[in-house]
Amino acid sequence: MTRAPKPLRVLVVAPSRYPLRQPHAGGLEATVWDRVRWLRDRGHQVTLCAAEGSDFLEDSPGFALPAPTWSRVEDSSDTGYPEGYAAATDAAHDVLLERLRTGRHEVDVIDNHSLHPAPIRWSRDAGIPVVTTLHTPPLEPMLQAAAYVRGSAHRFVAVSQATARAWSVEGVDAFVFPNGIDTERWTRGPGGPRWVWSGRIVPEKAPHLAIEAARAVDAEIVVAGRIGDVDYFQQEVAPRLGGHARYVGALHQPDLCRLVGSSAVALVTPMWEEPFGLVIAEALATGTPVAAFDIGGVSEVLAGMPGTAAVMPGDVTALAHAARDLASAGHREPLTRVWTRRAAVREHALSRRYREVERVLAHTAQPATERRIPAVSW
Repeated sequence: MTRAPKPLRVLVVAPSRYPLRQPHAGGLEATVWDRVRWLRDRGHQVTLCAAEGSDFLEDSPGFALPAPTWSRVEDSSDTGYPEGYAAATDAAHDVLLERLRTGRHEVDVIDNHSLHPAPIRWSRDAGIPVVTTLHTPPLEPMLQAAAYVRGSAHRFVAVSQATARAWSVEGVDAFVFPNGIDTERWTRGPGGPRWVWSGRIVPEKAPHLAIEAARAVDAEIVVAGRIGDVDYFQQEVAPRLGGHARYVGALHQPDLCRLVGSSAVALVTPMWEEPFGLVIAEALATGTPVAAFDIGGVSEVLAGMPGTAAVMPGDVTALAHAARDLASAGHREPLTRVWTRRAAVREHALSRRYREVERVLAHTAQPATERRIPAVSW
């Protein structure tokens, strides 16, 4: 990997709900973890602001944020927080703001992936340029922060056209820079007889519908991922396990790559406005075909990819038939996995994505008199 022509001093701000470490809590955490590695490999000086227990914090312990501590595992949630956590996080961000104000010349640009509004406001309150990546549908506190920083050295980017449109409706305009994956770590697999579903186990990801689709055509399916909603898992997923459906928990990336790569087809079943769908790109990079519900940014990730099918959200029968057809086609023509892998590398390789992100960070870090919008290559 060639180094960047002019190294930047970058503060990467991660979401604070879960530490950045494997097994990754979700696609957002995996994306930011890769971002830190890639920027450092390119020669940039990167400081990470993330939840306690994250990788990469050994060089910047002063930027650790409190991680939620649940008294009972069954109370843990991807949507709520334990009592007192919001106040603790606000206080931690206030401390960081003062630190940035006193050391504003030690950071060229902030690469913000937080779902908290405070890092957005730092472009005005600390006078440091900020690039905020929009990883979710619009969130009201972030919308308020976006209005506050109008006219400051701040730029928004979105992970898909669908996400950019959703924020634009709310008055926040963003350039589109899709997520990427490390195609040197997501390698081609041999395929196999079973289907697979991977991701956060929460209602909006709907793995229970993937199990139903597999059951409809008598296919075996393996479900992998972190349980982000215990009640949902116990009520909708656990009763469907057994027989042709098996749950293997949250896996480290190498193990997850082997699982997905040794599968006949991957199912992706979002029942919300999916901002991107990193698991789609991951599966395609292993050569495994993908059958998915067409919602949010899913169609953008699938665009131009061989070995894919998109059906109406919630249509389990259509999903089952599409997945069966993809699995059968792969068995008949083994080279399909080669073609699928090649297309995924061409469209979703991390290096292609992040070179453009690097340009945005560099241009945003420039003085206002020199700043201009960089051209993009897609």
